[in-house]
Amino acid sequence: MAKGKEDKDTKKGNDNWISGAVSEPGAFSEKAKKAGMSTREYAAYVLREGSKASDKTKKQARLALTLMKLGKKKK
Repeated sequence: MAKGKEDKDTKKGNDNWISGAVSEPGAFSEKAKKAGMSTREYAAYVLREGSKASDKTKKQARLALTLMKLGKKKK
């Protein structure tokens, strides 16, 4: 990328990154439901040290926590 030029998706305030980050909507919530936990509880469980969850599930957990934080800030 040329110096001084920004990619249109990296500009401050652009919320389009969210739609690109979610490839399977509801997949993480479904996993949490099967485990008998809330989404927040399951994310904490998955990200705990020593967790045997897949890398994909860990990424979903991090994204879920990030999106939860974004929702709180807008209120």
